[in-house]
Amino acid sequence: MKNYKLTMAYDGTRYFGWEHQPNTELTIQGKLETVLARMMDSDPPEVIGAGRTDAGVHAKAMVANVRLDTSLTAEEIRDYMNRYLPEDICITDVREASERFHARYNALGKTYCYTCYAGSGKPVFDRKYVYVLEQEPNLDRMRKAAEILVGTHDFAGFCSNPRMKKSTVRKVDEIGINRRGPYITFTYHGTGFLQHMVRILTGTLLEVGCGIREPESMQELLDMKQRALAGATAPAKGLCLMKVDY
Repeated sequence: MKNYKLTMAYDGTRYFGWEHQPNTELTIQGKLETVLARMMDSDPPEVIGAGRTDAGVHAKAMVANVRLDTSLTAEEIRDYMNRYLPEDICITDVREASERFHARYNALGKTYCYTCYAGSGKPVFDRKYVYVLEQEPNLDRMRKAAEILVGTHDFAGFCSNPRMKKSTVRKVDEIGINRRGPYITFTYHGTGFLQHMVRILTGTLLEVGCGIREPESMQELLDMKQRALAGATAPAKGLCLMKVDY
């Protein structure tokens, strides 16, 4: 039995997130395990992801690990999986990992990118991957607000799970806000993120950019730790997991 590290890309549009969900087979984890069970001619092995992307969220380099008893090479495992996985999931790399490697517990950081469209036309070919804004946001205001959010804080006010029992303290060491043509990107890097945290941060920063709230109000949101006080949760389709650090 060997431990394998899988790296993959997927379009999350039609899936109910990474993790198994009751009453549906449309999850990334479920699709991977189904194909591996077919390859092994056995019960589905457990595929452990670096995180649990939400319904509709995409990934360019999600990492997972799985234990398999097979004589196939890493390249043959990759090719078999890509042959039978749906067209919106691609295994980009398979390699044998150490016995102790765990995709989630060993992750040191993650990079997410949220993409918005603020043009006069329509993003016809990107419509599944961007959030179309109704108003032009002010980037300087959003950058000023982001400076307050960078660092180690209790992000309870930016978490959608009110029953969170574990610590809500996280370190966000970078929030980059950039524009290229009509596209505005928010790039987040941190040690870990709470449920819907990146989307709530983005929605809140957009409200700052649109003049609904002031940049300085970010400190109050951190101090108050109440989800209801923060901004709207930005739509899932604009979010993509870009990289996992080990």
